[in-house]
Amino acid sequence: MNIFALQKFLDESNFKRFHYSLLFCCLFIISFEGYDLVVYGSVVPVLIKEWSLSPVQAGIIGSYGLFGMMFGSIILSSLADRFGRKKLLIVSVIFFSSFTTISGFADGPVLFSWCRFLAGIGFGGALPTVITILTEYIPKEKRNKAITLALCGNQVGGILAPAVSVMFLSSIGWRSILWFSVIPLFFIPVINKVIPESIHFLARNGRVNAIEKTLNKIDGRYKKKLKDEQNDVENESASVPFLALFKNKLALSTLLFCAVYFMSLLMIYGLNTWLPKLMEQSGYPLVSSLSFAITLNGGALVGTIVLGIIADRKSSKKLLMGMYVLGAVCLALLGIKSNTFFLYSLVCITGVCTMGAQSLLNAFVSQYYPNNVRSSGIGLVNGIGRLGGMLGPTLGGMLLSLNIHTSLCFIAFALPGVFACIFLLFVKKSSSNAPLSFHESIEVNFNK
Repeated sequence: MNIFALQKFLDESNFKRFHYSLLFCCLFIISFEGYDLVVYGSVVPVLIKEWSLSPVQAGIIGSYGLFGMMFGSIILSSLADRFGRKKLLIVSVIFFSSFTTISGFADGPVLFSWCRFLAGIGFGGALPTVITILTEYIPKEKRNKAITLALCGNQVGGILAPAVSVMFLSSIGWRSILWFSVIPLFFIPVINKVIPESIHFLARNGRVNAIEKTLNKIDGRYKKKLKDEQNDVENESASVPFLALFKNKLALSTLLFCAVYFMSLLMIYGLNTWLPKLMEQSGYPLVSSLSFAITLNGGALVGTIVLGIIADRKSSKKLLMGMYVLGAVCLALLGIKSNTFFLYSLVCITGVCTMGAQSLLNAFVSQYYPNNVRSSGIGLVNGIGRLGGMLGPTLGGMLLSLNIHTSLCFIAFALPGVFACIFLLFVKKSSSNAPLSFHESIEVNFNK
């Protein structure tokens, strides 16, 4: 039985307890990844005062985590194909949880920056691996919703970070907010038990018993169903995953996806890092400014779920383009003084159109690439996109150091949304139905 038949079985299976457990575990991982990613934005106003940091220095420190994320996204996603996606996911969780916790003991910006960089490697490895595993195991008809729901964890973490800050910042101090990140380490045994290894990795390594064990959790009648599948796979020549991203008419779309991710993540991480500070500079107290961050992520959380449902009925590409333009408009309007209700509404819609759109973009890209290059494709575009994520905090710090009016800062973060829409316009039709490579036609012999 070849891997094509196995994947078809997974695509057409019923959504059962196995899938619910997998989805919940992935949501948990992404939630704490999201927490660790944005928690710096919650403590940066305090660190600027305590360590006498300039806005540029604070922005650069915020970029260290995203710099590590770029390495983790590209390197770990490629290593996952060699050593197993499950192993690399667990390593990623250990990295971002451990080093974020350790950063809470830092006595200066140097150690803190190194911890952010090393935690970033874990950030970069976790997201593409989670997306790839869900794309592989979730039934096709539920896949879009499942991926967007799991990626809501980014917004759950984004809400949790400022919420924990509001509760403990003034009473216990900023260090306790970072120590909160230790929680996932206690759940590593659960993650190891619930998350399955990639079926493609198991097949390539001839681990038939592990495949059977996983398939039995999904459907006890898997042998009979697999026997009924027809093997219609044509042999294709082997290819190097990263090189394959620039073949078979994928080159332009890959470059465009890299550009879209660059612009999207510039907005997201620039906003998550500097929104509390920008609002504080506009005259709001710190606690009130943190509530804007909660609203931003709360809007993104609700919006992501709604967008996932709409995307199953409408074109994801057109929906994304509309979201980026609307998000850019709302971001620009944030710089205009207005009443509190209107301001919170703008922040909420901005969350939907930036972080919500990013979750939908990840789901869209995971469906776009063929199976044999999916992990590498998601890893590459996320990795290159981190350059934009790195630029966001630094750009915000530079603008603040120049004493530029707050409204111009918001416009600077809004323009990338317009560019993201333009780049998406030129992305060609999905190639996910392209022929599978030699690696995808591996035969797996099951015990009778």
